[in-house]
Amino acid sequence: MTEPGASPEDPWVKVEYAYSDNSLDPGIFVESTRKGSVVSRANSIGSTSASSVPNTDDEDSDYHQESYKESYKDRRRRAHTQAEQKRRDAIKRGYDDLQTIVPTCQQQDFSIGSQKLSKAIVLQKTIDYIQFLHKEKKKQEEEVSTLRKDVMALKIMKVNYEQIVKAHQDNPHEGEDQVSDQVKFNVFQGIMDSLFQSFNASISVASFQELSACVFSWIEEHCKPQVILRGSSRHSTVFNESD
Repeated sequence: MTEPGASPEDPWVKVEYAYSDNSLDPGIFVESTRKGSVVSRANSIGSTSASSVPNTDDEDSDYHQESYKESYKDRRRRAHTQAEQKRRDAIKRGYDDLQTIVPTCQQQDFSIGSQKLSKAIVLQKTIDYIQFLHKEKKKQEEEVSTLRKDVMALKIMKVNYEQIVKAHQDNPHEGEDQVSDQVKFNVFQGIMDSLFQSFNASISVASFQELSACVFSWIEEHCKPQVILRGSSRHSTVFNESD
């Protein structure tokens, strides 16, 4: 018996028909079973497809994130590699420049043969050459200081001689009277004695530099033409009075 409202195409209805009247219709049973399995398979595929759509979107998002992370790491790795290569190139150029500038790096060292100089040897040779330059600079500065003192002494002597010449030109007839050699010697001895006394009191021999400075100061103070002229006049007067 069929229920009201049931469609003859319903597979369960056909199954009921197949078992009605205590008899089994194989054709109807097979067809009903086949249609039922098709419907259940379609429902299963639909539910599977529906459930897999969101998962596909999540997987795409995860894939893009992983790709972005990998590309970012690759860019950082390439940038680090380029920076490291630039640093090594700069160091290499620096060592090449040192070997070109430092003369001792260009000389042949028989202990190492014709092999290329190591960085440690280049640095050591550079340090030794810089120390040598510092010593040479100090030596040249001392020589320049000595030459400056010599120039100063020559200038003082030049000024003194110019003043002597000028004093003689102002009094061209001075000294025409004949003076005995003994008087000249006595006057010279008196002048030298006074100069030696002032020299002995002014000079210090603690060092060469101090001696040079004292000599220059003594010459500038006690060897001026005016001072010597006063001394000679004084001694001449004394000797003339004694005569």
